[in-house]
Amino acid sequence: MDSIITQLTRQKAWEEFLAYRLLKGRFTWHDFKDADSFVEQEKYLHLGQKIVAGEGLGIPTKKIVNKMGTGKKRVVYSFAPEEMMMLKLIAFKLYDYDDRFAPNCYAFRRGVKAHDAVFHITRAIRGQRMWAYKLDIHDYFNSISIDILLPILAEMMADDPMLYRFFEKLLTDNRVVYNGETILENHGVMAGTPTAPFLADVYLKDVDWHFAEAGVLYARYSDDIIMFAPDLETLEIYKIQMADFLKQYRLEVNPDKEKIYSPDEAFEFLGFKCHARDIDISEATKKKMKGKIKRSAKSLMRWSQKNHIEPEKAMKGLINHFNRKFYESGDTETLTWSRWFFPVINKTDGLKEIDHYLQQNIRFLSTNKHTKANYRITYAKLKQLGYRSLVNEYYRFKDSGAQ
Repeated sequence: MDSIITQLTRQKAWEEFLAYRLLKGRFTWHDFKDADSFVEQEKYLHLGQKIVAGEGLGIPTKKIVNKMGTGKKRVVYSFAPEEMMMLKLIAFKLYDYDDRFAPNCYAFRRGVKAHDAVFHITRAIRGQRMWAYKLDIHDYFNSISIDILLPILAEMMADDPMLYRFFEKLLTDNRVVYNGETILENHGVMAGTPTAPFLADVYLKDVDWHFAEAGVLYARYSDDIIMFAPDLETLEIYKIQMADFLKQYRLEVNPDKEKIYSPDEAFEFLGFKCHARDIDISEATKKKMKGKIKRSAKSLMRWSQKNHIEPEKAMKGLINHFNRKFYESGDTETLTWSRWFFPVINKTDGLKEIDHYLQQNIRFLSTNKHTKANYRITYAKLKQLGYRSLVNEYYRFKDSGAQ
């Protein structure tokens, strides 16, 4: 078998990679120009040859960034730009191992979307009274034990020993650059790197297969897991089994995101709230988005007052910011709200709530107060400034047949 590593020096592999990302809409025009130049000028060749010769990548940089939609922080890692390109091609080729994963694993799967998990679950429990147990693994990617992962990876990649040796070298090098200094730390599979999602699937693949072969209604999307049972007693057995697995894999549950749902409750998974046939945006998602809107509005208010900026300019700034987030994100690796939620939800209550909250905060920028007087700023004025209603955009999406 031709190793994935040797393909790093072949233009055909790079051209296939570019074509795939173009078809999937994963490139902005600027990103594509850079990537196309990288391939056309064979900038991959020198680094690819070094990797084929057994040399590893450089030392990754560690950053602590704001967690999207919250005031919390998360740790991410990145390599030099050319090295990140190499990892992206390797990640693309790792889809060759897709058949090794259980059907209840939904992250980093070719032709599989997170939405499929929601649709599968809602169809499977329709007409049944099912209990649910939802959990989230704390700091999953960076907590993965490399000592446990490597034997699993070696077995999976027995047909490509060169690829395994690349990952062994990559994952056992504990050096990272943080705040300009090289330090040693256990970094797991390094969240933020292109191959981390695949490795996160590998780590718990035997757990996924255990529940699949036991006939349990179960779904995992990286660190988010949900499972169902016809009664509480059976669900408690599954919960104990999961706790034993996590202990074996040296992982911890995030207690703030662990919950048991009764058959009469709507369960939440991957940002969705599901009950019977109804699918809406989850309470947790709404809370995160409201926090982001509030912080952004306050920040713009401080900026406009400090710089004596007209309120209308600050209002327009807030509108443009959330238009990009909801509909037009320039980050091709991140799904906008419209791409994530619109194809799945069939209720608009959550969208209406976010619409109302955003309108309140846009009007707040006109007075620095939350009062009824703010409503002198009419809805027509908001639209004139560029405001786009989530509800209206959702129905436009549905009418277009883009699902």
